[in-house]
Amino acid sequence: MNNEALLADEAKYCSFGDTVHYVNPPKIFTGCEGSYMYDAEGTPYLDLQMWYSAVNFGYKNPRLDAVMRKQLDVLPQVASQYLHPTKIELAKTIAQDAERKFGLPGRVHFNVGGSQSVEDSLKIVRNATGGKSLMFAFEGGYHGRTLGASSITSSYRYRRRYGHFGERANFVPFPYPFRRPKGMTAEEYGEHLVKDFARKFENEYHAVWDPKAKESEYAAFYVEAIQGTGGYIVPPKNYYTGLKKVLDDHGILMVVDEIQMGFYRTGKLWSIEHFGVKPDIIVFGKALTNGMNPLGGVWAREELINPDVFPPGSTHSTFASNPLGTALGLETLRMTSEVDYEKHVMDRGAYFLEGLKDLQKRHKEIGDVDGLGLALRAEICTEDGFTPNRELLDKMVDIGLAGDLEYQGKKTGLVLDVGGYYKNVITFAPSLEISFAEIDQAMVLLDQLITRAKQA
Repeated sequence: MNNEALLADEAKYCSFGDTVHYVNPPKIFTGCEGSYMYDAEGTPYLDLQMWYSAVNFGYKNPRLDAVMRKQLDVLPQVASQYLHPTKIELAKTIAQDAERKFGLPGRVHFNVGGSQSVEDSLKIVRNATGGKSLMFAFEGGYHGRTLGASSITSSYRYRRRYGHFGERANFVPFPYPFRRPKGMTAEEYGEHLVKDFARKFENEYHAVWDPKAKESEYAAFYVEAIQGTGGYIVPPKNYYTGLKKVLDDHGILMVVDEIQMGFYRTGKLWSIEHFGVKPDIIVFGKALTNGMNPLGGVWAREELINPDVFPPGSTHSTFASNPLGTALGLETLRMTSEVDYEKHVMDRGAYFLEGLKDLQKRHKEIGDVDGLGLALRAEICTEDGFTPNRELLDKMVDIGLAGDLEYQGKKTGLVLDVGGYYKNVITFAPSLEISFAEIDQAMVLLDQLITRAKQA
């Protein structure tokens, strides 16, 4: 069936509610491998977003594909009230790693994806805090689109037609170095925001703290150590140590959402590891299975999740901890533990960032480039290098998906993702297996892309 017929059927039979059409007509891909997607004509598209960081280890990763095929032959299905080896082994691997890194014993609870695991974390938080349903979260934060997850996601448009169901959030500013107030270093800005947050607890009239009972009305603070949809913003190093002290002093849990930034996107298993604090709960998903199975989960401190406080049946999903997903997740962690994967990612990230800095010198519309590991950003602006320029980035996305850029005499395309508060940030999440030659190709294509977009 050709593209025109497929799009006609999609227009008639598919809900548009489960997707976003970034270009018109919507793009149809028919193949993938490594760092590339392919259309029906066989045109390669270098993918620099890898399914929102779900396919961290490349399309058709041979090792992970082999594990999936093997598991299909051994135990593809089992009801979640029964046990199977890889569920236990994967939970043990994650929990032991957390105990080594944070000095905190804990347990792992599985579900079918990121948003569902956020929901489970909310249950753990509410259960541990006497049913409190008020949370802190960041402006620019994104935690999913289920009812609970959207309530702690700062975009009102995700709630506008559905209202609230339980949780409500107090959204506080995220330390955004590129758009910080003039006259402050990034570190000073981080300290300023911590002090402003701490001010909420100075007395009862700031509405979050009862100094007589020494109790907050708020149960937890949901954070992305590095904001994902908000624009891959890397906060100053000192920020989280100050924030965590305020939370600990007032009995508020820190829940770290690692759904986009986990599994070595930033060069470490968890992005929060870069900032020297101990989380109370970690939520994960996406790249655990390299995008081949909808498996996510929650790691929580023992006091929050042990069977005495969170007994069997506290929350449940038919497909949680399915054997295909847990086998893939276990192999992902084995694969990344066999080499110095942090160095592997950081070396490629530094090379990619240098390429972006070189592009920035040649295009004044690139106002900011930054990154940690292979989570990188380029903020597209007007010629002043600061005013957001969403229109230019929209043109770049369209041109990239048209598939008629040129590289070494051949037509090729470029897959980009758009993020940021003003939808003017390219959020780069290439395959962690990307080669240095592919990074060079990315820079050639980006140069060509922004040049064409400015001319258009």
